[in-house]
Amino acid sequence: MANRHGFLSGLDFQYMGINGFLRSLIGKDSLSTRFRNINIAIFLSAFFIMAMVMVEEFNRIIGRVAIDYARQHATSSADVLGAHIAGGIDLIAGAAHSRAVIDWLADEDNEAKKRLAYEKMSILVGELYSNNLYVGVRESLREYKIDEDSTADNFQSFVTLDENNPDDNWYFACITSDKDYLLNIASDNSLARKRVWLNHKVEQDGVPLGVIFTGLEFAHVTGELFAQYDNTTLRGLIIDENGVINMDSSRLGDEDFMSSDSMIRFRDKFSDPALLAAVESHLHSIDGYFNTTVKPVTIELSTGPYRYATISPIRSTNWLAVIFYDPSSSLNMVMFLPITVILLVILVAFVLAANAASYRFIFKPLDKLVSSLAHLKENNDERIYGIERHDEIGKLSNTILDLFTKANYDALTGIHNRRYMEKNLHSIMELLARSDGFLSVIMIDVDFFKKYNDTYGHEQGDVCLKAVAQTLAGSVRRTNDFAARYGGEEFVAVLPNTNEDGARLIAEKLLENVRMLNIPHADSAVAQYVTVSAGITTGRVAYSQSWEDYLKRADEALYMSKQNGRNRYTFLDFMEKPE
Repeated sequence: MANRHGFLSGLDFQYMGINGFLRSLIGKDSLSTRFRNINIAIFLSAFFIMAMVMVEEFNRIIGRVAIDYARQHATSSADVLGAHIAGGIDLIAGAAHSRAVIDWLADEDNEAKKRLAYEKMSILVGELYSNNLYVGVRESLREYKIDEDSTADNFQSFVTLDENNPDDNWYFACITSDKDYLLNIASDNSLARKRVWLNHKVEQDGVPLGVIFTGLEFAHVTGELFAQYDNTTLRGLIIDENGVINMDSSRLGDEDFMSSDSMIRFRDKFSDPALLAAVESHLHSIDGYFNTTVKPVTIELSTGPYRYATISPIRSTNWLAVIFYDPSSSLNMVMFLPITVILLVILVAFVLAANAASYRFIFKPLDKLVSSLAHLKENNDERIYGIERHDEIGKLSNTILDLFTKANYDALTGIHNRRYMEKNLHSIMELLARSDGFLSVIMIDVDFFKKYNDTYGHEQGDVCLKAVAQTLAGSVRRTNDFAARYGGEEFVAVLPNTNEDGARLIAEKLLENVRMLNIPHADSAVAQYVTVSAGITTGRVAYSQSWEDYLKRADEALYMSKQNGRNRYTFLDFMEKPE
């Protein structure tokens, strides 16, 4: 950037020569309007020469660009589909890892735990745009189902899983697999539609408790992605690990294809040797599910209506996207006159003048904005450049400021949010691991907060949470210490370079400061005012540790505080194994 600016600065003398002419065009309009007017004026002065272009040269350039674009289109299609599938996996994994589901599967007949698990999983059905969700319990081999007619009251097992029943293979294949989840494409018998089925294990301390099983509507996952393909210049396919075609953009309107288990194999539809060899190579390289290390390849085809095919692994799955394309149609649209020496001279002059103008009105302000953002990354109090401007730079600066605030602070309480905590806790542990330093984490929970909401209302509950959050944040004052809202009525305090004694002192201070708020709580079982419970863990940080482990250990300590009467804290050494 510095070299670019230095080069542009050397052109100031050229810019000053046309400055008088441009000044009448600049005016006081928005930045984009000023830049457009300048470029229009320069372009019109050379338009009659720029009409002369060389057909062969542009065919070569446009052809290369078209191929690059088509390749990018192919890989981006696989990336979009992979991201969609990965999003579904993340959602079902969130349910599988949730405390509510784990607790219920470990104590299946506990109605209260079952209700909490149902609420968690019924939300998942809506988030995945799914129609039903199944749960298999390892201990009892009972199968449960959630659909549009389900409620927490009628959530009961409806069948016993049988290892000899093919319809129950989803459960037994997943529970015995060494993977966290399994994927497959198959028909939903109740809907007669293809679906992407997600099967995720639920485990506690490495021991499988059961399997959650649901499906994404296949047409919903792939329809929008491939609907734009015209099948003349672009055609997209999805094939599974067995080489079976599960999606063909040329058959998007074919209800039979989208609603049945098609067994058309890729090798039976295509005969190009290089293409078949490349597809087979990718299928044989599958070990689990694709990640970013397996790269797409492009094959030049010797037969058929298409010139190229790109084979793109779809991450988080064992499927391939195969995109056929023919860029020749884009070449026929470009017909220009031969390029002359005058055109080159005018184009160079146009580029130099446009760059000089764009540097003054765009790049220089953007450079200041980028510089202020770089300082903001190191210092949260840094002022963002341009927030007082009224043009696009000002709108961008204010938007960035708003996004930064939303990304790092909880909207209700005003303290740091969970995203900020996770990002900074990871960075803090990397630094502490180098210096062999201590880390203390305190997990805090407002006692009997549900009862508080039931008694005083959710609006007053929000007021209570704000007061507690501000008190917690004000109780950790060192530069690198911070408090964050973890979710609901739970908070976390992160204390780098703090040993057990220091963490205990701060925990006592947190509890006492909340008590001193003296917020009435008539339905609390431990006091007549709002109190909190806390769990502390402290450890010497090593590279092998993760911030999730510290949060889990602090949560275990918090659980003990609740079990022992609440309105207290419990300390558990990070390295000490529980009995």
